[in-house]
Amino acid sequence: MSVEILKRKLGGAAKGVVATVVILGFLGVAAWITHVIDCLKDGEWGFLIAGALMFPIAIIHGIGVWFGFW
Repeated sequence: MSVEILKRKLGGAAKGVVATVVILGFLGVAAWITHVIDCLKDGEWGFLIAGALMFPIAIIHGIGVWFGFW
């Protein structure tokens, strides 16, 4: 879908949608990196591999580390 079509369909909200997607993307990558660093630090090799193969596990774990759940 081209940018012009997206602008016509969403109107002024297109910039907000794009900004939201970009921010969520950066947060996902940051959470994944947090997962990798935490697993390497704690020697959790199995969990590191699981997070590499199934990235939602890594993202959830990374966010959990941020909030102190793990």
